[in-house]
Amino acid sequence: MRRLGLKCIPANILLSIMAFLLIFAGVLWDYLPYFVIQRMLPVSGALVLLLTVQWSRSQRQQEAEFANDICETVDALMDGRKTKCFHPYEDSEASKVQGKLLQYYDLMQEGQRQSEQDKQTIQELVSDISHQVKTPVANIRMFTGILQEHSLSCEKQAEFLATMAAQVDKLDFLMQSLIKMSRLETGTFAIHMEEGSLYNTIAEAVNSVWAKADQKHIRMEVECDSQIRVKHDAKWTSEALGNILDNAVKYTPEGGSVCVRVRPWHFYTRIDIEDTGIGIAKEHYHDVFQRFYRGGEKASSEGVGLGLYLARGIIMRQMGYISVKSEAGKGTVFSVFLLN
Repeated sequence: MRRLGLKCIPANILLSIMAFLLIFAGVLWDYLPYFVIQRMLPVSGALVLLLTVQWSRSQRQQEAEFANDICETVDALMDGRKTKCFHPYEDSEASKVQGKLLQYYDLMQEGQRQSEQDKQTIQELVSDISHQVKTPVANIRMFTGILQEHSLSCEKQAEFLATMAAQVDKLDFLMQSLIKMSRLETGTFAIHMEEGSLYNTIAEAVNSVWAKADQKHIRMEVECDSQIRVKHDAKWTSEALGNILDNAVKYTPEGGSVCVRVRPWHFYTRIDIEDTGIGIAKEHYHDVFQRFYRGGEKASSEGVGLGLYLARGIIMRQMGYISVKSEAGKGTVFSVFLLN
């Protein structure tokens, strides 16, 4: 499409001729014969009139072409096909408008893709929550029915009530984990990065699993210099490390060991959490950080499969990361890297 402006060749020629005649007449006005001036003025007027007509026609044609190009672009975008009349390297008004339309279209497409992805995520989340809630709710309903319909001894009643209480605790744990997950994914929880003692943070995490480890006679070891200080959120980092430690204790057999080692590096401080548990197959390294993932032997153990997912999210929001190295049947090492 031709550019809007005085770039129509016939109009430029007429304008140049008219300008030359007027300049010539003005300079030589006193020297030109009267009959020459008499003829030059009508010619100049005719050229101006012709130029006006030509300009008007050219403008209408270019405006029509501009409108057709824009309409073609809009129609192509509405139909989901590639526009044929777009020339991105052409310096014209039509190309500029088409470029903006295509940018807007790309933004709308990205928004639609994100909306579809969010919808799918919500559907998967609802399905996962439904699956997690179904078992404890079914157990509570079953034991309630037994207690209501049968005459049981006090010991049996106490046993059923204890089982129901355990199921309620499981539901409460699930709800608390879901709340944390929701806050993590929506970014509504605040990270307060402050330089502080990493030893104290690790001690708090270890204390959260000490009782479970003691019940299974699992030896807990910590190798951390009390002088190491790292810029981190102590509360959330303790939560993340506690989740990894809880996972280690949960899948380490009785009499095993869990060791926490801290090694300062130049840019990061590395925290290794090593256990002598059942291990993780290499093809599942990535899976263990997924929401609600519980595979193989883990599926029969307690938990909802959110601990490592939450741990990775918390560490990543502090500009750190987590890696895993494991050997099935021998143990696992989770390495947490915190930015110095």
